[in-house]
Amino acid sequence: MAILKLGSVDEGKLPQDKFMFLKPYHKGMVAGLQNKKKFRDEANGTWQDFLEVPGGNIKKLQQFLKDAGFYPNSEVTGIFGYGTLAATRLFQEYVRQVEGNEAIGTPDGVVGPKTWEHINRWQRDGVSCEWGNFSSNKPSEAYNFWMGILDKAKGHYQQLLNPVLDEVRKKWKNTDTLPPEAWDFNEGKVHLIGIRRNYQNTAQNRENDDVFILLIKGMAFTFWGSTDPNPKLADRKDEPYLVEGQHKYRFGWHKISNEVQVYKALRPFSNGVLVFRDKTNTNALTENNVGHGLDAPNTTINIHWSGDGDFNFSAGCQVIAGKSYLDHTGKLVDCRGYASESYAGLANGKTRGAYNVLADLVTCYAPKATEEVWYTLGREDNLTEIAGATVMGKLEQNLKQLRFTF
Repeated sequence: MAILKLGSVDEGKLPQDKFMFLKPYHKGMVAGLQNKKKFRDEANGTWQDFLEVPGGNIKKLQQFLKDAGFYPNSEVTGIFGYGTLAATRLFQEYVRQVEGNEAIGTPDGVVGPKTWEHINRWQRDGVSCEWGNFSSNKPSEAYNFWMGILDKAKGHYQQLLNPVLDEVRKKWKNTDTLPPEAWDFNEGKVHLIGIRRNYQNTAQNRENDDVFILLIKGMAFTFWGSTDPNPKLADRKDEPYLVEGQHKYRFGWHKISNEVQVYKALRPFSNGVLVFRDKTNTNALTENNVGHGLDAPNTTINIHWSGDGDFNFSAGCQVIAGKSYLDHTGKLVDCRGYASESYAGLANGKTRGAYNVLADLVTCYAPKATEEVWYTLGREDNLTEIAGATVMGKLEQNLKQLRFTF
């Protein structure tokens, strides 16, 4: 059976106009990249052209991924696009990490003999993905817990006098940042929580020491990275710090003008998010910086990859480490065998690891015909204030696991 990958097309399914087919997916890239008429793949500089392959194996693959619960809202088109890539990687990740069968190899989205072997096994034995058993109507305990925290936060901060949120109330109109009164925690939507730690500590080289929780399809997955800029990476002294609260994001692209490094990321939905700047050059988020007020809406504070996590690749964006995550059961998943340390490793068969898992979950399980991801950022002080010190203690333990410091 033929090896399938991004850009593969069943016979007779090649789109008449490649540019028009790709246009909705490449929205946000610079014009030169939008005109390439190819799919942007994982490795450095790799763009895959459409390539017809014999038989109807792409439709077979897509129907399997849909039936097995990895891409429930997908259409069976015969074209191996970005959605099929995401669902394929999730299947490979699931076999490797949930089933514990590492023989499937790297979750890279390439469908070769090993992946076909497991597809055939699942079909023969009637196996399906347990992620498909969850929904906002049938949620996990962890999902309920974090949705409850979000609801408590809204009620709490609607009533509390808070200088940060008061600044948001003054400037939120025509931005993608919302005041507490407008926070939306509908369980049918995709939510990402960021918990900011050690923001007040001056650091010339800031670490990835923050926690992220993805709430999707009734499940909670935990990731780590940084919510704060790394002064060592930033090219200016007044680095931006995303303001706490809820922000509206959507899928787009990071490094939108770089043909070699551009990749999928979350971007402010349309108008930009609100940030404080380090006006005092203290390399920390301080009361003095808050006192200077919020900057103009910023359209470049993305949510993107931070290598394997050993270096904080943020100049103000929210960044996700690739070496590990906690799955829907709270189990530690070790991605170090295939997670690239930086861009260089992507040319040698490695992937973005845990970051891909987050991105692929959003691609495959977001409600149909929706682009939004609702990102809520809070400080560890906020979480302790709402839920008590025990919760923050648990998250610190999780972070030690994720960083392999235990």
